[in-house]
Amino acid sequence: MNVKTVSPASPPTYANSATQPVLGNLKDANTIPLPAVPVAIETDTVTSEVLKSARDIAFELAGEAVRYDPVAIAAEYQNRPLEVWGRLLSVIWTFFGFTFSLWFDGKTGRTATNEKRRAARLREILSQLGPAFIKIGQALSTRPDLVPPAYLEELTTLQDQLPPFPNEVAYRFIEEELGAHPREIYAEISPDPIAAASLGQVYKGKLKTGETVAIKVQRPGLAENIGLDIYILRRVALWAQNNFKMIRSDLAGIMDELGERIYEEMDYTHEGQNAERFRELYGHLKDIYVPSIYWQYTRRRVLTMEWITGIKLTNLEAVKAQGIDAPYLIEVGVQCSLRQLLEHGFFHADPHPGNLLATPDGKLAYLDFGMMSEVKPYQRYGLLEAVVHLVNRDFEGLAKDYVKLDFLTPDTDLTPIIPALARVFNNALGASVAELNFKSITDELSAVMYEYPFRVPAYYALIIRSLVTLEGIAINVDPEFKVLSKAYPYVAKRLLSDPAPELRTSLQELLFKQGEFRWNRLENLLNNARDSEDYDISKILNQALDYLFSQRGDFIRDRIVLELVKSLDTLSNNAFANAKSVVGEWFGVKPHPPMVSQTEQKNLEHIKRIWDILQSTPGFDSMKVLQLLPQLLVKPEVQNMGQQVVGGLAQRVVARVIREFLLSQEPAVISGETNYPKIPPQLSLPAANSKSY
Repeated sequence: MNVKTVSPASPPTYANSATQPVLGNLKDANTIPLPAVPVAIETDTVTSEVLKSARDIAFELAGEAVRYDPVAIAAEYQNRPLEVWGRLLSVIWTFFGFTFSLWFDGKTGRTATNEKRRAARLREILSQLGPAFIKIGQALSTRPDLVPPAYLEELTTLQDQLPPFPNEVAYRFIEEELGAHPREIYAEISPDPIAAASLGQVYKGKLKTGETVAIKVQRPGLAENIGLDIYILRRVALWAQNNFKMIRSDLAGIMDELGERIYEEMDYTHEGQNAERFRELYGHLKDIYVPSIYWQYTRRRVLTMEWITGIKLTNLEAVKAQGIDAPYLIEVGVQCSLRQLLEHGFFHADPHPGNLLATPDGKLAYLDFGMMSEVKPYQRYGLLEAVVHLVNRDFEGLAKDYVKLDFLTPDTDLTPIIPALARVFNNALGASVAELNFKSITDELSAVMYEYPFRVPAYYALIIRSLVTLEGIAINVDPEFKVLSKAYPYVAKRLLSDPAPELRTSLQELLFKQGEFRWNRLENLLNNARDSEDYDISKILNQALDYLFSQRGDFIRDRIVLELVKSLDTLSNNAFANAKSVVGEWFGVKPHPPMVSQTEQKNLEHIKRIWDILQSTPGFDSMKVLQLLPQLLVKPEVQNMGQQVVGGLAQRVVARVIREFLLSQEPAVISGETNYPKIPPQLSLPAANSKSY
């Protein structure tokens, strides 16, 4: 993998923690100066080539990482039934006691009185049950629209305020992994962990070269504890899947996906690799910051990472006190997430508040790259098409998207599903894109999935978790924030600019329906796309021209010729009618208003508005467009289009002369459209260039 490495000899302004501590309150964290003992790893000025070598060495010394293998895990625990049943009954009994307490509070009218105590108890239960259950609590902690405030406050502490394990164990792991005691490796290290998360804990330290770093050390016995819980949850998922017909989702597949991600988190060399890949793909985006990895001090159970000073986005008072625009950073996060999911496919699957920090200079810093996932190209294009079809209420197209995305099998009868999608999504969509929110859409979709043969693919679960978590953070910052409203400009830009055949086809289907060009759709796309930050109208126009004059653009050229003929004929007819009216007034003849199709008149209005949108789009230069005309006029395709336009106009002019002067019959106007009587066969005209307009 080709990744970018950063030399620790030139550290950026901020230095970071790998497991999301709130560093705004830790500026004066105590550290223990360590004696200058010769270090096993040379830390003089390091070049990028040496860093690359250090990363290779880190991977080699890390050895074989523990990988998620459901078959091997099942084989292990099938022979340990007492341990499995003991753990299962313990979990059931723990939650039974908590559920009974809630029921009893409701019966005795003490729900509000005991709410804080019950919330604290739930947080304690999840902490005691271990990493798998902590992950569930972390997801819930980002949903103020689902979880009462008292519970939200308690569950938020699951992100980085879990009980730590002893320093002696952490120091032993550092020595085993790096080959020397921490006092020989680091110049300074905090006396206690400054944060403890589900899989590890973090110390603040300083390298002997002066860089401030975060030292992340893995919890002991992690693989054993997680393996048992994943095995139990997977068995429960399989049992539920086989015994409840209403469940059509691949629950076992979803558990496998979660298990694979958690096991990857347990390999810190893999996390370091993820961080570098994330930095390469998204670190260049405006106001996005990704910390660097110090590979000389990173192994499978120890990760040394650049330290980031920052504040959680959900700590609104602290963010405002620093003069940071939290809503803006949320938009930055949404735009970064869109590129993760829909552009490169490599996305952060755990963007909870502790992993997103606002830095003092107003940037959004991403932390903790243990849980990442990927969206395949066909899935990315399918998601883009689905958003477009959803926003434009094209439910037939949306149903087909679900087939492409593996929610429905290719042989599924979509006839009853299309009106069902229309029914539920029309309720969720509201009046405009601005009213969309991700939760309402997923809630409505769940109702359809129970009724029809949908199966939720495993990859979709992490995407939903990522988007719902991000929306939860956004709602906490701004209750009126709508993720899809902020996302659609990017989607519109991709649809207009991406040369992929899938999106070219989708754009064509969006703009043309039953042979008619839908100007309002193009107007809507252009209007939304210009709000996308990296929207380059000049590049899009060049791409559009390249596509138009390619073999694939033959259909579009035909439709453009037809629309040009209609529009020019309307303009010429109006001009002729106006001239005739003026001359008639000279001779005292009462003028007759021109009979113009309302559809063609509306098309002219759309074209004018589209031109206005283009002129108001940043980066658009009408003079550059005019400079392209000489180059276009020499193209054979343009000359052929010109001949077709002239031929089409000639046909219309002759047909109009025949109607007005030979047939002597007034046209009938119905519903605002001009409906001329049929021309007798003997008066029909031959088509120009074998095309009729």
